[in-house]
Amino acid sequence: MATKKTTTSKATAAAAPAKLFDLSVEELKSSIVKHLHSTLGTDENKANKRAWWNATCAATKELAFERLRQTQKTHYTQDTRAIHYLSLEFLMGRLLSNNLHNLEVFEPAAQALKELGMDINDVCDEEPDMALGNGGLGRLAACFIDSLATLGYPAIGYGIHYEHGLFRQEFQDGRQIERPDEWREYGNPWEICRPESTQDVPLFGYVETVFDEAGALRKKWHPGRVIKGVPWDVPVVGFGGKTVNILRLWESRASDFFNWDVFNAGGYVDAQVENAEAEAVSKVLYPNDETEAGKALRLIQQYFFCACSLKDIIRRFRRVHNGNWAKFPEQVVIQLNDTHPTVAIPELMRLLIDEYQLNWDDAWGISRRVFNYTNHTLLPEALEKWAVHLFERVLPRHLEIIYEINRRFLNDEVEAKWPGNDEIKRKLSIIEEGNVRQVRMGNLCVVGSSKVNGVAQIHSDLVKRDLFPEFDQLWPTKILNVTNGITPRRWLKACNPRLAAALTEKVGYGWETNLDKLRDLAQYADDAEFQQEYMAIKRANKEDLAKLVKELTGIDISADAIFDVQIKRLHEYKRQHLNLLHILALYRRLLENPNYDMHPRVFFFGAKAAPGYKLAKDIIYAINKIAERINNDPRIKGKLKVVFMPNYRVTLAERIIPAADISEQISTAGKEASGTGNMKMALNGALTMGTLDGANIEIAEEVGDDNCVIFGLTVEQVEAIQAKGYNSWDYYYGNAELKAILDWLDTDFFTPGKPGELSAIKRSLLEGGDPYLVLADFDAYSEAHKRADAKYRDSKGWARSMIINTACMGKFNSDRSIEDYARDIWYLTKCDV
Repeated sequence: MATKKTTTSKATAAAAPAKLFDLSVEELKSSIVKHLHSTLGTDENKANKRAWWNATCAATKELAFERLRQTQKTHYTQDTRAIHYLSLEFLMGRLLSNNLHNLEVFEPAAQALKELGMDINDVCDEEPDMALGNGGLGRLAACFIDSLATLGYPAIGYGIHYEHGLFRQEFQDGRQIERPDEWREYGNPWEICRPESTQDVPLFGYVETVFDEAGALRKKWHPGRVIKGVPWDVPVVGFGGKTVNILRLWESRASDFFNWDVFNAGGYVDAQVENAEAEAVSKVLYPNDETEAGKALRLIQQYFFCACSLKDIIRRFRRVHNGNWAKFPEQVVIQLNDTHPTVAIPELMRLLIDEYQLNWDDAWGISRRVFNYTNHTLLPEALEKWAVHLFERVLPRHLEIIYEINRRFLNDEVEAKWPGNDEIKRKLSIIEEGNVRQVRMGNLCVVGSSKVNGVAQIHSDLVKRDLFPEFDQLWPTKILNVTNGITPRRWLKACNPRLAAALTEKVGYGWETNLDKLRDLAQYADDAEFQQEYMAIKRANKEDLAKLVKELTGIDISADAIFDVQIKRLHEYKRQHLNLLHILALYRRLLENPNYDMHPRVFFFGAKAAPGYKLAKDIIYAINKIAERINNDPRIKGKLKVVFMPNYRVTLAERIIPAADISEQISTAGKEASGTGNMKMALNGALTMGTLDGANIEIAEEVGDDNCVIFGLTVEQVEAIQAKGYNSWDYYYGNAELKAILDWLDTDFFTPGKPGELSAIKRSLLEGGDPYLVLADFDAYSEAHKRADAKYRDSKGWARSMIINTACMGKFNSDRSIEDYARDIWYLTKCDV
């Protein structure tokens, strides 16, 4: 725990602000016990931890749902303009601890449970993570809806109610094994089903051209299949509890729940085939699209949640405004989080034209004003494309609409800007010609949106310069930047209570919603007493993590070591294999010289690889096998340890991030859009070890070069080296240490009796051409670690840098990001509940 202070600062002397729910311990005890009895039908003497968790959730939900009711009533009576955030991922993590903190009743709840004989941490540990996301994209969405509620903006998040989410990760002999994530096997206390808002979603079939009563030509889609979308609502509690918005998640079901006649006729399996096919849509996040069936399922999944969400938005709009469609873009704004929800654009056009009989120009004018698009990547493979033949089979009417959008765009807007320039038309076309014609979802997003934003300044600049330069010329004000952010409520107050308490003592209350207040902390950066307190907090967090590592992996680690952390999705551009090569270099140096001068180091990894991404899974296998050898080698005297935390998720991140000393953000410059793990670890005092990529650049600007460790090629240098003709073999033959490390992977040193088991990494870097310049950055990365090692040994200097990192993260508050969106993109007004 933090060391006790003997003096009282001015900040502490100030009274705490009034709370909406000023509940006593006795009131919370009474509520928890009431729900234990009446909601769960059990008694204190027989209730297990899960029952106590459910009862505490019910008591908390009682507060949240009352505010939800008042929020929705206020929004309805004031007829507010609202943001509808469409995202295929919402990485929510656990909600009990977060909601208790946001309702500002965590401390009395902890005391209430203690008096009832329970530890609140044990109770919270009963909650499974909601398996609704994979990485930064989903966690960003979760932070954003938290900030929208905290700031009092009318908002709804829309996503999919996955039965299994991504997957639960296990390791078998070091290899990733995917298992179903049964996050709601026994129900989830936070969600509530809203069957009255169920939507029908058409699929397949054909399109007929008909004439209406006035003789006008119309299109009629005759679907071959209809599935149901059933909504589940999860409350999103803003800090202070004043506003509670909702996250609406759609579950897919068959339109005819059960074919009784077929079952009675003996077709016991056939009677449930339609059920199984329909339910597969919301079964898992990102079904493997290596097969044609997998591709179709992913497209259906994306359309399913967009169609349900748009029908839901229109239903609520028409309840107030009926057919006054001119009001629709005044009341509704929709944010497309990446290209996954792009099909919402032609779907809204279909609804307006086919269902509500608007003409094309009016419908397109409305649609373009409603949609906005966030780009999260410069990687071509991540800008989705769908084969035209697949679209034609699954969504025939939407393909017609996309063709018409494209025709009008090219013939009117592009032709006007670049008359007769077919090359630019080919580049900007929504339809990509080739052996297999494809729909470019990124282009459709830009054409169909009012605003397009990148998520860090360098990323937005590259979107304009490299990804969409002609679109930027055509619409110079359409593409702008909104740098990502994180919510300090979860990523400091809830996950690092020791540090949160120390910060409140130093800078006063209110930093949770105004992170710039932490700048006052900088005046204590050289204060020896506060440095000691900060270091003691970090030490305690490291000891907690060491216990968890022992529990989960059986590996013994020391809190005296540097905790060096890389936790993020496993992808080549994030360069976990660069980290691994450096670990091998350190191991080799220690074997050659047991007295090699380095501070003991523990390298932490946490990552899942997509099931079909073979090299990513090979990298996981290599890390685990190398860790196994290093961790059990007595010759290196415990100076080096490697820990791969299984089943990385929000809950694990909340334990790892407060204990991190070094934050690994080592993507190839120009490839990482922003990153948010870099912000979370810096806020908790870790020093960024990073390239000049994504938000690393802006973090370095805020904290100063002395308080982070920047290395490697810049974007311009990456482009120059690739233009010149990058040859990874030159680095292999030009660096004896690097060559020895890579050759080591061909042996059976780490995989006894199985030489070549780790060779895939070497092949990707040499025969595969090293597309992410791992070898080009290896020397600079190695030198950066030497600088970090030397810096860590200066305990006062290191403490100072940690404090400065925490103090200077105000810019990276998701509240600031949302204010940018509200001002520059959504034109949204707060609503006081």
